[in-house]
Amino acid sequence: MPHSAANRKPLTGLILSGGGARAAYQVGVLAAIADLLPDAAHNPFPVIVGTSAGAINAVGLACGALHFTEAVRRLTSVWQGFHTHQVYRSDWPGVLRQVSRFIGHSLLGLGGEAPVALLDSSPLAELLKREMDFTGIAAAVRHRQLRAVAVTAFGYETAQAVTFYQGRATIDPWFRHRRVGVPTRLGIEHLLASASIPLIFPPVKIGREYYGDGAVRQSAPISPALHLGATRVLVVGVSGKSSAVAPEQKSLVPVRASRAPSLAQISGHMLNSTFIDNLESDIELLERLNQMGQLIPPENQPRGLGLKPVDVLVIAPSQPLDLIAARHRHELPKALRFFLRGPGATRASGAGVLSYLLFEPGYCSELIELGYQDAMAQKARLIEFLQLEHVPAPLVTPVSA
Repeated sequence: MPHSAANRKPLTGLILSGGGARAAYQVGVLAAIADLLPDAAHNPFPVIVGTSAGAINAVGLACGALHFTEAVRRLTSVWQGFHTHQVYRSDWPGVLRQVSRFIGHSLLGLGGEAPVALLDSSPLAELLKREMDFTGIAAAVRHRQLRAVAVTAFGYETAQAVTFYQGRATIDPWFRHRRVGVPTRLGIEHLLASASIPLIFPPVKIGREYYGDGAVRQSAPISPALHLGATRVLVVGVSGKSSAVAPEQKSLVPVRASRAPSLAQISGHMLNSTFIDNLESDIELLERLNQMGQLIPPENQPRGLGLKPVDVLVIAPSQPLDLIAARHRHELPKALRFFLRGPGATRASGAGVLSYLLFEPGYCSELIELGYQDAMAQKARLIEFLQLEHVPAPLVTPVSA
């Protein structure tokens, strides 16, 4: 991985993971960072990398990188005003049509070729067309406010995690086992592909291949930021604490007798394994490599081994997001509540699925507020990590205005 700038000023990368509606949490963290910046126009993240819904946030930031705080405010406004029908069809005709197509084509083999999906995400394409100004990326790169922005998608034919990036011409593409970096001019199709959760949203064709959510085969989520030149990374995750029980005590907690897991409960665990486990494993691996690098004197480290330390700061939800989703499940449109009741998604045990699909203002606003508070709880660490000076006094609750 390229570290030619290791002896220069640290290059900060921002990593926004996937997670559907959970990505609202990231906006709260970004709002806190914007409040800490001494210069509202300054972009503290020369490298921005996103996956799934995190890709939408990442590109939204990159498009407005010349005016960082304004870009964060715009993202906040969009997420606070979100309604499910802006992301996928949630009306009775739309839901019935998509469900019948899914059953007829995918399960019974009827009809012609059609992308396999339970939900119709065409409204999201219209939203992105209205909100995204992709010309801002080139402008930010030209004015050296941005080195690169990247989104990752999964190729169904090649089974590769493909990172599409736009940035400086000096950045070379990379080729690793089942993960590659491809320079391109980013567009709506890349965001839709990266955010296309398998079976839930339809795959998106880019060139000759169909792509889906990049988290599916992204075994090294931090790697793209390092390839793009980052020497330290801020990771904003979307996994919430599953329990207040300390890790060393979890094995001592007796398992209560319960019913067999519902379809929604199983699906929730599968989504978590897709969006969360790889990122947490990659962070753990990077921390171990950092420790190993510290044990080996610099003069004895083999060249190209990749043991140069990478400072990592992680901000993740301090509360379980599935429990927050369960409190807001009444916000889900009636048509979706009807079809999700059977699989168990409207019960507390199946709220994991809801936490990814609940694009409604009450739920999203609570996640934004949680992200803001969690980031401010690490205010001192953020100031040190981003090397901020003359930090202004932040507002108490700026995201709920």
